[in-house]
Amino acid sequence: MKLKKLTTAIVLATLPATGVFAAAMDRSGQSVSAFLQPGNYVEAGISVLDPTVSGTSSTALGGQATGDMANDYYFPTAALKLQLTDNISFGLLYDQPFGAEADYTSQSTAFNPTGADGTSAKVKTENLTFLFGFQPNENWNIYAGPVYQTAKGNVSLRGTAYSLLSGYDADMKKDSELGWAAGLAFQIPDIALKASLTYRSEIKHELSTNENVGVNSVRNATVGGLVAASGGAINLATANAMVPTFTDGKTGVTTPQSVNLDFQTGVMANTVAFANVRWVNWDGFAIRPNDFGQALDALGQVIPSLKGGNLVEYKKDQWSATAGVGRKFTEKWAGNVSVGWDSGAGNPLTTLGPTEGYWNLGLGAQFSPAPNYFIAGGVKYFWLGDAKALTVSNPDVGSFQDNNAWGYGLKMGYRF
Repeated sequence: MKLKKLTTAIVLATLPATGVFAAAMDRSGQSVSAFLQPGNYVEAGISVLDPTVSGTSSTALGGQATGDMANDYYFPTAALKLQLTDNISFGLLYDQPFGAEADYTSQSTAFNPTGADGTSAKVKTENLTFLFGFQPNENWNIYAGPVYQTAKGNVSLRGTAYSLLSGYDADMKKDSELGWAAGLAFQIPDIALKASLTYRSEIKHELSTNENVGVNSVRNATVGGLVAASGGAINLATANAMVPTFTDGKTGVTTPQSVNLDFQTGVMANTVAFANVRWVNWDGFAIRPNDFGQALDALGQVIPSLKGGNLVEYKKDQWSATAGVGRKFTEKWAGNVSVGWDSGAGNPLTTLGPTEGYWNLGLGAQFSPAPNYFIAGGVKYFWLGDAKALTVSNPDVGSFQDNNAWGYGLKMGYRF
């Protein structure tokens, strides 16, 4: 059996549950592997994450257990690849590249003062990637195309960790924008060697947002603070004039650019080795809703550290890597084992995602009832990195340690 047939028999089994959990809000991993399959091909899959992320609020905030703040979540993927001519191909890929799920439902007054109405957040994005490929020969594939992306989210802040901003709510309505992707792939089929480098652009959104920021509370606190700080030199009327009126606006969010490097090669009979390296440009990423930002700037006249603050921000790029081996056992069964690492996106982190990177171990299996279709499944265990949590008003609100997650994936593919 030639190694080029091994690519079809084994490598697809490595794909389920590869993204699932990553730094910041990275989820799917944005793979284009389906587009690089030979001939006409269609696939559909689903990944599920079951995380356990808990910690303890800082001593100043009571030193209470937070409870498990990370909700289970799932996301689907789908892809269609058509080989239109010997030299031209087309692909349509669907995924949910970035997202977040957080929900503090314990009795910790730092994040949940009532025991029922706690801090929570949900962010969801969806991508449709249209790729057009040109293959000048059997070794090279040059591809590019537009990316249609939607984004939406909502957040609620509760508890003493958020000071005057406790009670804040924001509902960020769905927005649609365009970006682009491009890449280059090289293969030597006879030795099952395949390498690809794919770039995805950043995508800028302006989301209409309904906010409840407690404008009167913010104004009163700022006015009182200005009067007190002046020792009476500033009266109430002057202080009121110093606090600007809130103006309407949208929430600007830019999803990050990224690069994926994928490699695989045959290493012995019925065996391939594979690796993936991913970079995501999270450094400088921020979510600053309009009224929220104006409230911080107003309070910043009394507490300068609040001026220019963000609801969510990251200060470090994410690097991740996965490596493993896949093997064909019989004509119908194949399996793989992999190890993964993620750098995280900085520490301390927002309370809406308080983990710094991970290590993981994965196992996958693939069953092919016939040569032209398969069912593949995978499972991964994640050792999540410890992190300190912060809010815009407090650089130390808690610590999160010894956390973990289970990831599961299922995928079906068909060649026609």
